[in-house]
Amino acid sequence: MNTPRFSLPPLLAVLLSIVSVQGGAAIAKGLFPVLGAAGTTSLRIGLSALVLAVVVRPQLSKLQPTQWRAVVPYGLALGLMNFLFYCALVRVPLGLAVTLEFVGPLSLALVGSRRWLDLIWVVLAGAGIALIAPWGGNGLDLLGAGFALAAGGCWAVYIVLGQRTAAVLPGQQAVAIGMLFATLPVLPFGLASGSFLALTPHLLLLAALLALFSSVLPFSLEMQALKTMPTRTFSILMSLEPVAAAVSGWLLLNEQLTLGQWLAVACIVVASAGATLTTAAPSAHATENKAVES
Repeated sequence: MNTPRFSLPPLLAVLLSIVSVQGGAAIAKGLFPVLGAAGTTSLRIGLSALVLAVVVRPQLSKLQPTQWRAVVPYGLALGLMNFLFYCALVRVPLGLAVTLEFVGPLSLALVGSRRWLDLIWVVLAGAGIALIAPWGGNGLDLLGAGFALAAGGCWAVYIVLGQRTAAVLPGQQAVAIGMLFATLPVLPFGLASGSFLALTPHLLLLAALLALFSSVLPFSLEMQALKTMPTRTFSILMSLEPVAAAVSGWLLLNEQLTLGQWLAVACIVVASAGATLTTAAPSAHATENKAVES
């Protein structure tokens, strides 16, 4: 007889996942002054890959050529996305970085659409970006904003590759193997930075907490929630992440947003939720792996 496993209501699991991810991002910003974006990303992905490899035990020797061709680019896109996002976090507030990153999957959801209703979401997203842009030449770091938008572009690529990988590999195997390859585009920068020489037991503990809160815990919570929650509902809840990031940055990092920047966050949240409601339901794999991204 199987012993019942502890489980949370799906709504609570998703909300805790969102809080966990943003808490992890706050920990990452605390590591940047010592380890830099490259060192922090390398540690986070490396430790996450190690934990997932132990828990999931991916069967690499049994992979077919078609599976290798799918999972390798998927993992590389995952690693690059995380690296670019952390490069953005070095320069811009957490809430704005997540907001700009959301432009990637939002654009993917709307591409090719010819319905007039979707034009509303495009206009709202454009308004959000316009409100963030430093028209007066001051305020937002343009390079940081560029990194965030590039991370969003990688997120869109990652979703497409994730759907392709999901067709040939089970979800947990895909993420565990993908995370191994995610270290490849990041680790050389981490080693070149020399930041690992500054590692102490305290920093290693913080890095382990980063991997736990940013990848392992959210991934587990979201996998649990998606067993009973419709993927459309899940995606709408994920649209709240820019707000959660902005609040987390305010509470944990003392990052203040202007009224215009808060309006920008609201515009992109509404655009993302609206696009989710009015477009085809997203794949479970594309949404369930959000936990490994940011």
